[in-house]
Parts: sequence; structure tokens; C-alpha cells
Amino acid sequence: MRLIPPAGINLFQLIYVLIREYRERTGLEPLNLSLGNPDGVPPAAIRALKAKYAQDPGYDFHTYAEDKNLLRFAEQMVLIHSGLDVSGHPHLRVLPIAGIKTASALIPLACALHLPDKARRSSFRVASNLPAYDVIGTWSASYLGAQRTVWPLTSADNMRLNIGRLKEALRRDGADRADLVFVIRPGNPAAVGASAADWKELIALCVEKRMRLVNDGAYAGLAASGTHVTLASVAKDYPALEWLELYSVSKSYNDPGARLGALVGSKDFVEDFILVKGNTDSGPVPGVMAAYGDFLSDPKAARAALDEIRGLYEKRLAYLIPALKKAGLRPACATEAGFFTLWKTPKEAFGKVLPEENRHEAFNRAVITETGIVGVHFSAPGDSGTPEPLIRYAVCADVLDKTFQERLEAGLARIKPVY
Repeated sequence: MRLIPPAGINLFQLIYVLIREYRERTGLEPLNLSLGNPDGVPPAAIRALKAKYAQDPGYDFHTYAEDKNLLRFAEQMVLIHSGLDVSGHPHLRVLPIAGIKTASALIPLACALHLPDKARRSSFRVASNLPAYDVIGTWSASYLGAQRTVWPLTSADNMRLNIGRLKEALRRDGADRADLVFVIRPGNPAAVGASAADWKELIALCVEKRMRLVNDGAYAGLAASGTHVTLASVAKDYPALEWLELYSVSKSYNDPGARLGALVGSKDFVEDFILVKGNTDSGPVPGVMAAYGDFLSDPKAARAALDEIRGLYEKRLAYLIPALKKAGLRPACATEAGFFTLWKTPKEAFGKVLPEENRHEAFNRAVITETGIVGVHFSAPGDSGTPEPLIRYAVCADVLDKTFQERLEAGLARIKPVY
């Protein structure tokens, strides 16, 4: 007997169904702009080092990693993503992690949500953004039973962090503070970065209200020059702040299968996290961690590999964004990092009025059915509480292929969006 009642089809499962139906009906491959993970593989140098350490008989490369930091992987991962050399900051600590998604699920527990204090459990509050890839919202509110305050991102703000909206959201929920503020910068689906001024304003509020601050920085390595400042590069100067920032090789080096990343933050927060992690996972695959530690020890080569991957996405975006604009779609925000573009959903498409309820899903279904162009639909909280329907198109496909472009442009010309 099922103990967890089904809560409807998962969004990405729905996308897979629509893709399969299109393929069966037309005999054509869809133009898949929904994929949210790299379509490439790690550079040859990384693959060679993985093979090297897989064959190495050294015990540490094959036993539990736990919180070991082989070949200074974590320090080097933090350095290449944020420019922060943690060796000069004794109040900070770094740690390898087995992927950001797994680590995110543990963070509310690392903030003491689980301690046997009924008042704390019933009042524990997490503030996080929507729209987002909402792992923290699912875990904190749905799985762990915490209170959740939605800090809205809106197209009116170019999907940037608006601290005034956080304060307003907390007031609306009758709360003076949150125990944890969790953000994703650069974001998903809104590929927008953060400025030093954004972080300083948020840090001041977190210090004042004694709120722990976490940033999922999975896309930090793919940010265009001058568009994003990491939390670590600013937070290091605020010893009163309790914070973490997380990075991953999944996006930076086309390696989601590695399940490997690193976090950096205030020493006490990191050590709280380690206590919870010790009862949850046994760390990353050690041979893979060693391979990346070895690879990152040559900063020039590591930076060149990162620049090459980012450059490919930038070339793809330079084609796709103008093509979507030419078709009449309106952007919900700028694209400053990675491979996501985010668009406002029109009221009409293909000469038909779209239903107001679930307009984002109706638009995505219509576009897939009529053209084979596949996106992912999202709903944002909106500027005035009215949901804002959005559609995400990614470039984790070879949009520079001429045959792909011909089909894409022909399909886009048929949408004729009306706002």
C-alpha cells in the first residue's frame, strides 16, 4: 500500500510525455529546448585523470571519502569560482559535497530544524525565491514541515533579488525573520546574477535579524564577465554573518554524473552541516574528487576549460535569444549566466486565445504540438500577487546546427504571440 499519496504528475515527467507524444505522432525528433543539464561531457583532461585515479591502488581513492578533502579539491573549487583564497580567513571553512541537490536538502537540518524543541519546530521558517528549481522549498516545507515564506522574483525587477520584497513577504506571513534565507544566484529558471550591492543589503538584514544565508551557486562558473558577484567574495568580510555558498562541477565542467561539488562558509555553519551530513552520506566518490583536485591544481588550464564551456553557451544564446525575440516573444529577464532564457507567456498563440488558468502550460503544450519546440513552463508569484506565467527555453542542444535552425525558425514563425 502506498504511504505517500500521489500529488499529480511531476512537471518534467509531463514534458517527457509531451515529447514522446510528439515523436510518435510526427515521426520527428522534437526541438528540445527543455533540457536543463549539459549536453556535453567533461574535457578530455578530466576524463583522463578520472581514469588515472580509478586505476590507482591508493586506499584513499576507493574507500569512504566522508569529509576528506583530497588534493585540496574544495579550496581550489572555491578559488576558481569565487576568487576567494580561504587560507587567509580562519573564520571560514570549505568542504567537498556529493552534489548541490543532496546538500540543499540537509541545510534546514544544519540550521537545527530537527532539534527536540517543539516551539522551534513549529516556527522554523525558510525564505526562498520563486520561480526556482525548488528543491529547498520541497524539502523544507513539504518534507520537513517548516514554515515557508516565498520571496518573489518578478519580471518587473528583471528577476533580481529585491530585498524590499523579502521584507514584505515576511510581514505578509506575520514573521519578523526567517531562520534560513536560501537563494539561487545566478538563478534557474531566471539566469540572473547578483551584485555586491545586492549581497551587502541582504547580508545587513541577515546579520540584524540573525538569519543564516545560503546561495546555490551552481551556475556561478558560467556567468558572463561583469554580470555576477559571488556571495563568498563579499560575505568573507562579514564575520558576524552565518552563511554558505555551494558550487558544482555539474554545470561548470559538463559533469553532472560526477555528483561532486564544494561549499564554503562560516566555520560554525559548515561544522553544523558536517554533523548532519555524517548521518546522511559518506561523501563524494574519492577517485573523482582526486581527479578534480589534480585538474584544478593547474589554474590556467582549469580556467581555459571553464571559459571554453561558457563560450559555447554564449554562442548558442547569441543565436537563440534574437530568434525568439524576432518571433515576438518578450523576455522576462536578461540571461547573464549558463544556458537558460526566460520569457513571458503570451495571451494568444497560433491565432487562438490561451486559457487564463494555467496559461503557461497551455502555451507550452500548443507550441510542442504545433512545432515540436519544447520548453518548460513556470509560474512566478507575480508583481501584485497575481501569478505570472513564464516559459523557459534552454540551449542544452545544438541550436547552431543549420537543420535545427531551419526547423526552429519555421516553427517560431507560426506562433504569432499576442500579449
